Amino acid sequence: MAVQTNDEIKGTEKEFLDLFSHLCYSRTAWQVWSDLMSAMACTIANVFETNPKRKADREKEYERCIKELGGDVEIPAKLFAIVTMALENNPDQDFLGKLYMQLNLGSHWHGQFLTPYDVCKMMSLITIGDTVRSKAEDRDYIAVSDPACGAGATLISAANTFKERGINYQEKVLFVGQDIDRVVGQMCYIQLSLLGCAGYICIADTIVNPVVGSVLQPDEQKGQEFWYTPLYYSNRWQMRIFIQNMKRLMPLPEAEQQKEDEYVFFFDFDKKEETYGNK
Repeated sequence: MAVQTNDEIKGTEKEFLDLFSHLCYSRTAWQVWSDLMSAMACTIANVFETNPKRKADREKEYERCIKELGGDVEIPAKLFAIVTMALENNPDQDFLGKLYMQLNLGSHWHGQFLTPYDVCKMMSLITIGDTVRSKAEDRDYIAVSDPACGAGATLISAANTFKERGINYQEKVLFVGQDIDRVVGQMCYIQLSLLGCAGYICIADTIVNPVVGSVLQPDEQKGQEFWYTPLYYSNRWQMRIFIQNMKRLMPLPEAEQQKEDEYVFFFDFDKKEETYGNK
């Protein structure tokens, strides 16, 4: 069975699907996809993971997934390279989400449907106007939150729209996603990580177990699973966390605290803009 070499990878959907089919000879596409996404997510996360227990757990999960995928890392590694190349060639897309729907994997959750990327891009172009742009320019950073992030189309489109508006999203925007579905949440995490977005994905039911605490440094609750992107650990974002913690130890006057509140806006709550976190 011929397998492409790295220098032949162009980052196309056909490449991915052809290679993916090689893993499905004895298992369902859903089982293979689930293990593949988990292996990719663990590969990214454990490079920067600072929690020893979480790091060890994800090492074990990675080993289990590779074993389930046939015990050889060659094909999973090439699939990861295809995803990386696809987003490098065209960052303005939801590559994994589109493949997920093409493979009809949404039916696993009895009718799960990921919003097409073009719809999300239209929403981001409408939402990220002068008000949000001015907030990004005036403040140290802002956060974009999608409480039902799926594979990340909304957050990816936001990143690309910020870029088109002349705002460096890697330095100015924190991306926060949450989803009850672990597989699509990992898909979102993988794509945001490869696109250089700082932030995190929380796997939990947004309605009964939402992210709480500061948007910059959430309080992890029971029943929640967090995946932090590599750029979240960069010096710039870690310094912001450090400064925030110092301010908590040495509170500012109330008038100054008002200025320091984190600015967060949501895409799918009727374009409502809210402030929360430090109050």
